[in-house]
Amino acid sequence: MTTTTQASAIPKLTKNEAMALASTEYDLFTTLLHSLSGADWQSPTVCTKWNVRQVALHVLGAAEGNASVREMVHQQLAGTKLFKQRGYDHLVHGVNDIQVTERQDLTAAELITRWDRIVPKALAGRRNFPPFLRGLKVDFVPPLGKRSMAYVMDLVYTRDVWMHRIDVSRALGREPVLTAEHDGRLIADMVLDWATTHGHAFDLELTGPAGGHFAQGDNGQTLRIDAIEWIWINSGRGQGSGLLTYALPL
Repeated sequence: MTTTTQASAIPKLTKNEAMALASTEYDLFTTLLHSLSGADWQSPTVCTKWNVRQVALHVLGAAEGNASVREMVHQQLAGTKLFKQRGYDHLVHGVNDIQVTERQDLTAAELITRWDRIVPKALAGRRNFPPFLRGLKVDFVPPLGKRSMAYVMDLVYTRDVWMHRIDVSRALGREPVLTAEHDGRLIADMVLDWATTHGHAFDLELTGPAGGHFAQGDNGQTLRIDAIEWIWINSGRGQGSGLLTYALPL
């Protein structure tokens, strides 16, 4: 019998645990990049207007921003300009475009070389992000509202790499590497975030290697769904109903 965990009892990630998960996720993405060849790079993904190569360029750009305050500021300023020019609904879309377009001329080999080189620096940049800035609030798309830079550095960047690893794997028809220790912990943290954000009662059974059984309150909606499919829908990549309409943007 699967143990049911109350959402409020899911341990929040500490900074050290978050960085350990980040390191593992970067390693998994590295393995995935090194496995790509030929037409793999041009395969379309669920991400609007991005193929596998462009997803990889975005992830690389984000890592290079993590590794360098100067690069991060550049991306924010250039992304803000693009955000205004193109009328995007959030600044992040402008930043994402900058990350991709400024690296568009990289060959696959150059992309991988730059990724391999930047990963340790990206981890160090996130781990050593100035403590006095960790409490700074930034705007997210609804329903998240304002969240701290600690939330961004500890959680969001890892979730982004993780979700794009799933995007690429699905685009190529591959089964992503999933474990309870790594992916299950990330999913549980997302369940906590999701549950806290919408506040409704539920009984949620997530199946598969990254799954678990979670609940909040009484007499809520009962859901049984594959763990990856759950976050696929909640991230806006699929269609859901009921509580699955409460997004957790990734």
